[in-house]
Amino acid sequence: MPKMKSNSGALKRFKPKKNGSIKRGSAFRSHILTKKSQKRKRNLRSEQSVAKVDLTRVKRMLCQA
Repeated sequence: MPKMKSNSGALKRFKPKKNGSIKRGSAFRSHILTKKSQKRKRNLRSEQSVAKVDLTRVKRMLCQA
């Protein structure tokens, strides 16, 4: 049986943490930043974790499930 192929786009975007959750970057941070407040941009810098609803799908893309 062949090896499972992980989704290479998902490998670049998600990183598993030791507690089992998966960290991701924030969206809405790439362009049109002039109208966004400094506080909003600063909060977008921090890492987020993948929602519980999407966790199984992301783990399957990373070949962890």
